[in-house]
Order: sequence, then structure tokens, then C-alpha cells
Amino acid sequence: MKLTRRDVLAGTAALAVAPTYVPAWAQSGTMTLVVPFPPGGSTDALARQLQAPLQTRLNRVVIVENKSGAAGSLGAAQVAKSPPDGSSWLVTFDSHAVIPTILDKPPLDVEKDLVPVLLVGTAPYVIAANADLPYKTFADVVAAAKAKPGSVKYASVGIGTLGHLAMTLLGNKAGVDLQHVPYRGGGPAMNDVLGGHVDLIAGSAALITPQLEGGKLRPILQLGRERLPALKDTQTAIEAGFPDFETLAWWGVFAPKGTPADLVGKMAKDIREILSEPAASAKLRETQMMTLLLADGAEFDSFFTKQLTFWGKVVRDNNIRA
Repeated sequence: MKLTRRDVLAGTAALAVAPTYVPAWAQSGTMTLVVPFPPGGSTDALARQLQAPLQTRLNRVVIVENKSGAAGSLGAAQVAKSPPDGSSWLVTFDSHAVIPTILDKPPLDVEKDLVPVLLVGTAPYVIAANADLPYKTFADVVAAAKAKPGSVKYASVGIGTLGHLAMTLLGNKAGVDLQHVPYRGGGPAMNDVLGGHVDLIAGSAALITPQLEGGKLRPILQLGRERLPALKDTQTAIEAGFPDFETLAWWGVFAPKGTPADLVGKMAKDIREILSEPAASAKLRETQMMTLLLADGAEFDSFFTKQLTFWGKVVRDNNIRA
């Protein structure tokens, strides 16, 4: 077939006006990082640490939106229902893995409706006691609970959170009944422990360690595999006689299902590079006691699946409901 000059000119004109794929943040000028918890927590702090560097890299406005409620599922559902075009991302915490089992009717399927982007890092949970109480180790807590069943009360940041589930599992393994007192956040829970209204608190290392300097709070057990440098004199659960027992806080980023792989990969790369900067990584280590993993793809997917399976069983076995 012989092309005429008219054919060539027509083809060139068609290419000039053909639509090209442009990410939504380039179209609208905005990208939203949805945090499914109130302002002030560790997940909110992470999102805000990412906000300005992402804005600079993308030359677009980046917004942090706090959409809390229903164990973090409302914010997660908002992202899941957003267009899969890179305009909306979920920055979330470990409780994301208990949504399917803790809620009777979850507003989303966390496995099918969202795509894992990046596992930012982990930090061990820590159990601490009001320093006016005689508890020096978790064995002391177990002895007190056996001597007077139902007498030991512990705070967590909510029903179905990993602090609650870890204490439930430890109580089962030790054969004691520990009374759970749930709160709507780390601040109120910590205040009641320091005030002597509750004996213990189970929370992330980021919540517990800043309160130790005043001497009103005493760490009695940490739930990582190895002792944190900041808690070098505090036993791990494994050392205390609970084989292979580990409870980790974790932070991760998800995208709506169907988000193109190149956008997911670019976001993972951008966040990895931002948090790998010495000042950024040092801040996370110091403020959150976080071990940075910056794992994407299959590694994050495998980690998340294991969290879903393990903690889902704890929720079902103990009939826990939000």
C-alpha cells in the first residue's frame, strides 16, 4: 500500500491529539494520604513525615486526611473505593490485619480490595506497669493473677488491637485471667495507668518508652524476638518462657485494587528513598523505635497474609468483637 502525503499528515495530526495516560494527581494537582486513625498517633506522624517530601518530588499538593472509626476500616474502605489512579493511598497500622475478624460486617475486604505497596517497618509491643506496684517481671503479674483471679487490669488502645490480642494470648498461655480495659487512644490509656486506675498497659514501644524516664512506669516484658537497646534490662516474652511469642507493631501503605503496577512501584520507590534518608530513618528509630524494612511486592504480601492468619485465629478463638 502506497502512502500519500495526505495520509502522513492525517496520521501525524491524529497522534498529536491522541489521549495519553496521566495520573490523577497530575490531573487534579492533589494526592491524598488517608490515615484511618485520629491525628497525633504514630501512623499520622508517619504520613505527615512523608507529606512534604512527596509533594516536592511530585510537584503536586499532597494532603493527609484522617478518617478514623471502626477499627480503622472506614479510612481503609474510603481508599478501597477511590479511583485506582494513584490519587489516594492508605497509610495504616497493624490493626488493619484484624479488620476481617473483629468486625461483623467489614466495609471492605482487606485482601481483595487493596494492594500492598510498602511495609515501612516494625516495632515490638511492650507491657509496662505502674511503678508503684510490685510487678518487676511478667511472672509477678501471673502470680498475682493466680492468687486473686480477675484482680489484674491492663489497658490497651482498643478492643481487637494487637495490645489486647497479645495480652489475651499471654493470659491463655499462662493460665490466668487478665482484665482488659480498652481506651480510645494511647493518651487516655497511659494517663490511667500513670494515675493508678489500671495496673498495666500493653502498647507499642513508641507509646511506652517515652514515659519511662519519669520513673512512674516500669517495663516488665517486651514482645520482640530481641531486646531493644532502650530496654536492654527487660525480658522478651521468649526469654520469659513463651516460646516463639512475638507481637510487632507495623506500618504499611496500600493502594486501591487495580492501581497500575507502575504507579504502585513508583510510590514504593519514592517512599523507600524518602525514608532511607539518614535524618528520616533516624527520626523513625528514635520516635517510634521502628526497625525499617521498606519491603514491597511479595515480601509485604507474605507478611500481611501471616498477620491476617495469626491474629484472626486469636480473635476467633476468644470470640472477640469490636
